[in-house]
Amino acid sequence: MSTIKRVAVYPGSFDPVTMGHLDIIQRAAKQFDVLIVAVLINRSKQPLFTVEERMELIRQVTAHLPNVEVDSFQDLTANYVRIRNAQAIVRGVRSVTDFEYELQIASTNHKLNPDAETVFMMTNPKYSYLSSSIVKEIAAYEGEIKDLVPPEVEKAIRSKYKG
Repeated sequence: MSTIKRVAVYPGSFDPVTMGHLDIIQRAAKQFDVLIVAVLINRSKQPLFTVEERMELIRQVTAHLPNVEVDSFQDLTANYVRIRNAQAIVRGVRSVTDFEYELQIASTNHKLNPDAETVFMMTNPKYSYLSSSIVKEIAAYEGEIKDLVPPEVEKAIRSKYKG
């Protein structure tokens, strides 16, 4: 008898993936049989890294997690979750402000796909201030980012800002 796999999608831009993202990925990977880290292709933003570069960096920093898959999508999250036969959407929450925004998104996703539940994971307090935007801002001014991103990501960021 086959068992149904518990599949979750962790969507985001991950430009770049931070220690906060990695913390959520590692914790969510323990809760689901398959965790799909899905890079959103957002044409309205000017990212530092291409979608392919972001996916490769995520693959590198999650190589130790055998149940993590990396993918990209250009659609509504609710549709992508349906296509991937996932039952859950994982979202990291850093603050009350994040929660208010995330609750609105979760309600919308539930309206569009009632079969998918949103699972909120509180960010580790040591990363509660951290965002990809902050990392890029610090790196642009040659500030120290080694505690904010995995080593592979730090190297990739430094190479982007050398040019």
